[in-house]
Amino acid sequence: MSQTALITGASKRVGRAIAERLAANGWNLIIHYYSSEKEAVELLDFLKNQYPQQSFTLIKANLAIEEEVEKIIPHATGIFDLLINNASLFDKSYIQQTDIALFNSQMNVNLKAPFILIRDFAIHCKKGHVINLVDTKITTNKSNYAAYSLSKKALWELTKMAALEYAPEIRVNAIAPGVSIPPEGKGRAYIEHLARNIPAREPVGLEPILQGVEYIIKTKYLTGQLLFADGGENLGQNK
Repeated sequence: MSQTALITGASKRVGRAIAERLAANGWNLIIHYYSSEKEAVELLDFLKNQYPQQSFTLIKANLAIEEEVEKIIPHATGIFDLLINNASLFDKSYIQQTDIALFNSQMNVNLKAPFILIRDFAIHCKKGHVINLVDTKITTNKSNYAAYSLSKKALWELTKMAALEYAPEIRVNAIAPGVSIPPEGKGRAYIEHLARNIPAREPVGLEPILQGVEYIIKTKYLTGQLLFADGGENLGQNK
């Protein structure tokens, strides 16, 4: 029996890697995007060519606008089995420099949108599983990405809360990446520098995230849990 996943922010970077891995494992996909239409269409064409027996569709929505978020799942094609809240904004700012617009943008996309999608997934699909992408930053109190970090801390709390409320029909888990791939506009040297003080001593790459997704899907007894895919970064710096 084929299964279908909805992935937010699936047109590039981590989201695209997850989409390609799930497609290779036989999943049908609902590919969410907003501003990256060109990349989304390219991914759609690639997947249709590689896996012609599977179903792939696109859905466009601005996750910063709650009315658009609320339309995603009702407008998705049929009932699906897996929701991956991958999309997020990642803007640097200390508390003192964080204005209301920046705070709201991080909270709307990184927390409110997943909240709405989890709620609507439970209402419309009734069973399956949810994977939330958080961040290893949730283990620290560093404030250089203040609003972003708070939004991801809250998303982890939402993961546990939803796992309890929706059990046993829906499993809800989270993955916390660390130094994986460079931010847009940065090269490999940038993340190699960042990784010098983590236990793994090198960037972790995308594979641990993808393996985490596969592990969560296969492990039927797992819910309300957080998998770190960060090369031990959550343990602290190793100087």
